[in-house]
Amino acid sequence: MAKKKKRYIGKFFYWLRYRIGEYCLRGFVSLLPLIPRPWLVRLISLAARLTFVILWKYQRRMEENLTLAMREEFPSLEERKVIVWRAWRNFAQGVYETTCTLHSSKEGIRSTVAIQGEEHLKRALARKKGVIALSAHLGNFTIIGTRLAAGGYPFSVVVKHPRDQGFARLTDRYRASVGVTTISAKPRREAARQILRALRRNEVVLLIADEFKSGDVEVEFLGRTVPAPRGPATLALRTGAAVIPMFSTRDEKDHLILCIGPEIDLIRTGDLQEDVRANVALFTRHLEAVVRRYPEQWNWLGFHRDGRRLRSEMGQSKTAGSAGQDLFSL
Repeated sequence: MAKKKKRYIGKFFYWLRYRIGEYCLRGFVSLLPLIPRPWLVRLISLAARLTFVILWKYQRRMEENLTLAMREEFPSLEERKVIVWRAWRNFAQGVYETTCTLHSSKEGIRSTVAIQGEEHLKRALARKKGVIALSAHLGNFTIIGTRLAAGGYPFSVVVKHPRDQGFARLTDRYRASVGVTTISAKPRREAARQILRALRRNEVVLLIADEFKSGDVEVEFLGRTVPAPRGPATLALRTGAAVIPMFSTRDEKDHLILCIGPEIDLIRTGDLQEDVRANVALFTRHLEAVVRRYPEQWNWLGFHRDGRRLRSEMGQSKTAGSAGQDLFSL
């Protein structure tokens, strides 16, 4: 009886947390056009500092991960604290910028975010097999789809929804209002079907691939052995879609630039399982290079929270399986 009561209390507070978040988000979106910009800047700064203190557990995890990964680059604790604070502020700024696009015209969005390397995207789409946009929780990653949709590119993003359906539907509607289609990461088979349909329509599908907390492929990332999902590599190998790195980063003047890189040349040896592992490692190296370049713009929460190194046997825990099963391992 005590366990059941505790479970109900836990569910209630989970529900309450998302209701508070939902109404705060609704209110912020509605009131945004009415608040003078100088006030907004102060409000965002205040919110960033308050959450930085209140959510101290996340702050600590970010500091621990940064220390484990880049201690040589940032040997002093003060340097690492500055990086963590800038990463936190970057996320808060991104929420504000993305919310602003809900009240902006397509022309306004295009003028806010510059694009570098658009020719790489056009060249890939000319092949008519779709594009897998490879990115990370870095810079203002939530504005990538908004900017490309404003430029006339059909765009979908794969999202891990919270269990709270009300909050999930709200954020889906906001994305749809700026031309971005949401593909829920679960159930996995349905997600794979929707991704395949989007690629067949020659659309751009964004995959955020820096969650190194689960997966059946071991890779090296920032000096640590971490598990990575095979989904992006499997999709690329099976569909022929171009894999293009995309990151919306900030320059020294805090202006956003959507950097679109050249298509990644996939490793193809004819052995699907080995090719998947090799390309997962290849994609991870691309992500690592950008994180090392912009450490103050990555969220530093992509590692397993206990920081453990996985056993080498992890990759052997799954059988090779069929190609169809691999496709759903997103």
